[in-house]
Amino acid sequence: MEENNPDSKYMRIALEEARKAGQAEEVPVGAILVKEGEVLSRDHNRCIELNDPTAHAEILVLRKAGEILKNYRLNDTVMYVTAEPCPMCASAMVHSRISRLVFGTAEPKFGAVETRFKLLQDNSLNHKVEVEKGVLEKECAEILKGFFRARRTNSDKVRSREHER
Repeated sequence: MEENNPDSKYMRIALEEARKAGQAEEVPVGAILVKEGEVLSRDHNRCIELNDPTAHAEILVLRKAGEILKNYRLNDTVMYVTAEPCPMCASAMVHSRISRLVFGTAEPKFGAVETRFKLLQDNSLNHKVEVEKGVLEKECAEILKGFFRARRTNSDKVRSREHER
């Protein structure tokens, strides 16, 4: 995908948010919501920080945009997220009526757009969200892989120290 296109530009902002999540030891997922070329809201996973299992980047971004627009219907907006949304987030996108979802990398365990579940392809839903996948896929995948690799390494070190006692 061309590096100078708008999807890449906005995904880079989502990647900045994902890095913030990783630095805070949250799963590094970032999201932004764009309307008419303007970033309405941006955030990253903050479940641990907020003690809130629903504080996924996508949910936080939708909440903030709703406050800004003073409407829970977020028509004519585009969500950019570094990883494929989970069922909760995909459902919130349908309810909020976003027009388009652009995501970076697939999520094999909880991906609800195409990998594990296909919620946005369900013809019985009252709203359709256009989907674009694989934007800056390599960068989006690497930030997640690096986070979980480091977490496993740290976990292994802790287990080694426990065995030494």
